[in-house]
Amino acid sequence: MSDRTSLMIVLAAGEGTRMKSATPKVLHEVAGRPLVAHAVAAALAAGADRLAVVVGPGREDVAKAVSKLAPHVTVFTQGERLGTAHAVLAARAALSEPADDVIVLYGDTPLVRPETLKRVRAEIASGSDVVVLGFNAENPMGYGRLLIEDGKLVAIREERDATPEEKAVRWCNSGIMGFAGGNVLSLLDSIGNANTKGEYYLTDAVENAASCGLKARVVAGEEEEFRGVNDRAQLADCEAIWQARRRREVLTAGVTLIAPDTVFFSYDTEIAPDVVIEPNVVFGPGVRIESWARIRAFSHVEGAVVRSGALVGPYARLRPGADIGREAHIGNFVEVKNGLIEAGAKVNHLSYIGDARVGAKTNIGAGTITCNYDGFGKYRTDIGANAFIGSNSALVAPVTIGDGAYVGTGSVITEDVPAEALAIARGRQVVKPERATELKARMKANAGK
Repeated sequence: MSDRTSLMIVLAAGEGTRMKSATPKVLHEVAGRPLVAHAVAAALAAGADRLAVVVGPGREDVAKAVSKLAPHVTVFTQGERLGTAHAVLAARAALSEPADDVIVLYGDTPLVRPETLKRVRAEIASGSDVVVLGFNAENPMGYGRLLIEDGKLVAIREERDATPEEKAVRWCNSGIMGFAGGNVLSLLDSIGNANTKGEYYLTDAVENAASCGLKARVVAGEEEEFRGVNDRAQLADCEAIWQARRRREVLTAGVTLIAPDTVFFSYDTEIAPDVVIEPNVVFGPGVRIESWARIRAFSHVEGAVVRSGALVGPYARLRPGADIGREAHIGNFVEVKNGLIEAGAKVNHLSYIGDARVGAKTNIGAGTITCNYDGFGKYRTDIGANAFIGSNSALVAPVTIGDGAYVGTGSVITEDVPAEALAIARGRQVVKPERATELKARMKANAGK
């Protein structure tokens, strides 16, 4: 199919009042990605060379969001809500351009696989004029029924319009339909609104195609793949299905998940084979983990790279821009933001490294922080290789600490430290013999007054 041109139509489905949110339904997220972005990504992965997205009136926020998803997305507005066929025809300008395949998706169905859409395209390429994605439902209530006669798809009946016999059919419509590009406009224009809602149903294209002698076929998929989102509970269900699916893929690819159900991935998480992930780890967007790294329990990683053999956690937080080098250690209650931790460096305890470089094999003592923000601007700290930063030190950026330098425990460093130098920046200790005994006696006497 590589030489076939195509067009995918994504309908950014309704407002979703049951979401009880000011955010449009299709901009709610599964795996860190808006619902509509999942549909667009599936279309692109299935080989779409053009995309048209139809949004409702006043939904500039949705239009703006989808325009960022791909360079060849065109956004159309459905002025009135008169049904799915009417919505698709809002993209008439796009449909008028030549296309071999037109596939209609929905912006609130984030679980559709590209492979399934490719099978729809293959069926169109084999000569079908209309292709419907269908599934056998455990409970068909609410779904349109696929009516088959002599092995041919002859109609899709919405439940509200179905007879008792038709309601007994368990073979159901997912809502996703494909069309041969040469027939799509004529079929859509032939759809009327003689139904209980007075709307123009896209599903009527099947019956119209049959009456014209055109070929309609069904491609089967799994019911969970076509789950839509109308409320927060369904959003959570889709998140759970997506995560379970991704966990299986990661395990199959050679990654160890010690407690799979407690690990959560983002849509773009990249994890190489031979990585070990301990329980209760969350990956936000933009994460890449190289082979032989280990992410220990209760860590949160977002926008970060963890290189081969590195150890992160437990209870670590990697924020955007963190780059953890080969064999480096990031320990418990350590936060790294926009920080390069070079090979073999160690930041093992209770530290914050922000807007900084930590050179190879440098040791950062417990409680050390880089003071990178003064309330107005961000500043960098540069620490060379093989340096030692004593515990409870504050490095006030901008500041540079040279290779092999040593910073004494409890120091507040405000000036550059040359290579191989010792820097101590703290008040000198004063010891007064027997003064503790006198002090405690005085305090005891005062407490009784």
